[in-house]
Amino acid sequence: MSKNTSRLRYIAAFAGVSALALTACTGPAGNTGNTTGGTSGGSLTIGTTDKVVALDPAGSYDNGSLFMETQVYPFLVNIKPQGNEVEPDLAESASFTKPTEYTVKLRPNLKFANGHTLDSKDVKFSFDRIIKINDENGPASLLTNLASIATPDANTVVFTLKQPNDQTFPGVLTSSAGPIVDDEVFPADKLMTDEDIAKAHPFAGAYDVTSYTKNQLVSLKANPGYVGLVEKAKTDVVNVQYYANSNNLKLDIQTNKIDVAWRSLSATDIGDLKTKDNVTVHTGPGGELRYMVFNFDTMPFGTKTPEADPKKALAVRQAIADLVDRKAISEDVYKGTYTPAYSPVVSGLPGATEPLKSLYGDGSGAPSLDKAKQRLSDAGISGPVTVNLQYNPDHYGPSSGDEYAKVKDQLEKSGLFKVNLQSTEWTQYSKDRTKDLYPVYQLGWFPDYSDADNYLTPFFVKDNFLHNHYDNAEVQKLISEQQGTSDKAKRAELIGQIQELEAKDLSTLPLLQGNQIAVAGKNVDGVDTTLDAAFKFRLAVISKK
Repeated sequence: MSKNTSRLRYIAAFAGVSALALTACTGPAGNTGNTTGGTSGGSLTIGTTDKVVALDPAGSYDNGSLFMETQVYPFLVNIKPQGNEVEPDLAESASFTKPTEYTVKLRPNLKFANGHTLDSKDVKFSFDRIIKINDENGPASLLTNLASIATPDANTVVFTLKQPNDQTFPGVLTSSAGPIVDDEVFPADKLMTDEDIAKAHPFAGAYDVTSYTKNQLVSLKANPGYVGLVEKAKTDVVNVQYYANSNNLKLDIQTNKIDVAWRSLSATDIGDLKTKDNVTVHTGPGGELRYMVFNFDTMPFGTKTPEADPKKALAVRQAIADLVDRKAISEDVYKGTYTPAYSPVVSGLPGATEPLKSLYGDGSGAPSLDKAKQRLSDAGISGPVTVNLQYNPDHYGPSSGDEYAKVKDQLEKSGLFKVNLQSTEWTQYSKDRTKDLYPVYQLGWFPDYSDADNYLTPFFVKDNFLHNHYDNAEVQKLISEQQGTSDKAKRAELIGQIQELEAKDLSTLPLLQGNQIAVAGKNVDGVDTTLDAAFKFRLAVISKK
């Protein structure tokens, strides 16, 4: 994912995770957590346009929800700020004890903020629950290699995996699938509302929730009982304020009405804020991928349309890939803050290639009208193809409208397509996209952990989170094979083969990749500390001078 100022650190994070996958994550014996760097008091206000889909980990697999979950829920293992390895967090130790067994020993005497005991039963409950509920917006697809969970005693958890030597499992435990929840609070077979969760205080992260008005204002207070990898929270009270659009977010950070603006400001706003003396624009390793999704049932010539024809549907996808001008979108819309992406795996990760660059357009990354015309003609398609294209105006930043207006213009200028461009707010969009309502639509990806697999498994295994009816058995076989391959060169080769197949199938069409950007007042410390390759914005490390 990434042309950024910290590429070496970003690559190192992956190397650390991979090397650690088959070795132990071990903390000092009897360690009850990091108790250094106690809470300094005071308060912070964080502004964001990134909405929470659900505070329930079983019903969320998005950046806005993970941001809040990172603050309030514990994880078994994690990557510490500026670290490059998976380490014990809620766990005292974590390691592969057999090729298909990953054993976790919990720290002793753990409790949730509500006073309930946190033990191995809660851990098993948390993962079993995600799999059982299997919510369409949840992270169950990350747990496809999990066969079963045993709890020999109150402090021991044994994960049995289907695929041996899984190079990704420790990373999965740091992801959206990893929060540990209170089995005395959460129902086992259905989601719990955000409001009910907040009232029950089933949290054991660095912060507890003291008031919760969803996607408007959330107040957090440092959890005095927290033990884990991150230091005790440096700020006692943090308020998270949600904005309907970036205009007010930019105005409030520019006038220091808030302390930090974290997702999402437009490229123009960021450029303007760089000229202001009272704020600092912080940039960290990237990983974000912006892409289009094709619904194989409802796209033009899709399998559930009256004119269903798989060959014509493929030709439509290929012609769109021939016509999209990523460089123009990058420069005209995002002022270079995003760069072209030519693969579902972002650049910088071991195994990443750029097959889309050579397969489509002019063969070097630029569009080609002649190639697009030929593809449609060869498939027997005449006349402009009507494409219903949906995008989201708030979740992926305020420039999404300009981005997709540019895509529409590029396709329609060819004379080969007629594009009906529509937008929907994220809270509805995240539901509609899984119900076959959008034939072609925008999504973005923020990595759960720093590994090429995280750009493959969630998208291209059967019953993936896209719900776009794409199913390729060969791709699924290769994904499973690379997960269990410990030889780095062989694994990179397999990852390359998957990218090549995906570039030919075009289940998705990657467009751009970007960096992490936050804007903070000059009196705010710790922002650079959390903008690292773990891709987690940790409020606990941020404070005012």
